[in-house]
Amino acid sequence: MELIYLLARVDVGRLEEVVHRLREIREVADVQAVTGPYDVIVKLEAERIPTALDIVLQRVRRIPGVLATETLVAVGR
Repeated sequence: MELIYLLARVDVGRLEEVVHRLREIREVADVQAVTGPYDVIVKLEAERIPTALDIVLQRVRRIPGVLATETLVAVGR
């Protein structure tokens, strides 16, 4: 199982909606709203890294209100 952390910036006033939509994605293990330059941290688990990246591109980034993302692949597990 591969682990990806995703940092996301969210449009003002849409945080609750985005968090709800993220939690609907089966591969999303955890979602936390945070302070700082990003609004949300997402823990995503998938069988393979290409699968996880496809989820980011095809599902997460298409959620209305998601402005930008940064993807971090966990290493050394």
